[in-house]
Amino acid sequence: MGAIIDRRRYTRRTLLKTAGMAILTPLSVRAAEARRIKWSELIPGNLPYAEIIGRGRIDTDKDIWVPEFDANGSQLNTDLDGQRITLAGYILPLEIGSEGVSEFVLVPYVGACIHTPPPPPNQLLFVTSVVPWPQGNLWDAVLVTGVLQAQPLDTEVANIGYQMQAEYIEPYRA
Repeated sequence: MGAIIDRRRYTRRTLLKTAGMAILTPLSVRAAEARRIKWSELIPGNLPYAEIIGRGRIDTDKDIWVPEFDANGSQLNTDLDGQRITLAGYILPLEIGSEGVSEFVLVPYVGACIHTPPPPPNQLLFVTSVVPWPQGNLWDAVLVTGVLQAQPLDTEVANIGYQMQAEYIEPYRA
């Protein structure tokens, strides 16, 4: 009888360990299956960033800088449309709740769209997340994984070229 009780405990422990691994594995597997891309890959033909941004102008009525992009700044890399990717960047929050940020623009450098004119549309990614990102570390770089959509979106912050429903967000570690 003692062996049966021990076996049941062992079975429960094994079951708990297995369930724990099953819960944790999909996140790492999903992230591992995603293609890690660089911001330059969002620009068709991998043109240098300097070739897609223009000088811009000042809107004196609104007292803001309005960047001007050539046609390459609005062109999207449709080869990436529908692909699961991972991209490193910084969070520009749009929707913040008590649990964190659930909608944001992923930008290629700190302060983009806040302290500087926004990057071109093909250098911005609108992200929604079911699991909010904690708001305490918004200045730290993150890795965002999900299916990329080459679908433009106009917001008050900027014109955005890409969208994604985040499957997984994690701190970026160099």
